Amino acid sequence: MGLIAFLIIGGLAGWLAGTLMKGDGFGLLGNIVLGIVGAVVGGFLFGLVGVKTGGFVGSLITATIGAVILLYAGRLLRK
Repeated sequence: MGLIAFLIIGGLAGWLAGTLMKGDGFGLLGNIVLGIVGAVVGGFLFGLVGVKTGGFVGSLITATIGAVILLYAGRLLRK
């Protein structure tokens, strides 16, 4: 996957996660970082349960789910 696609997926995943979790957003750079870290978390968790994803849509779903999990964990830790 090219660097541009990686950044686009990260930005979209971070934005989707922020929207799903009713957040204010983190700006473009924050969304990209959240999406990239979310992709790592989502890929790890999907690997544990044996789910394989590929392509643009699969990567976007994986990154979004990982980012949502990160946002949820962050909210739990703040309480």
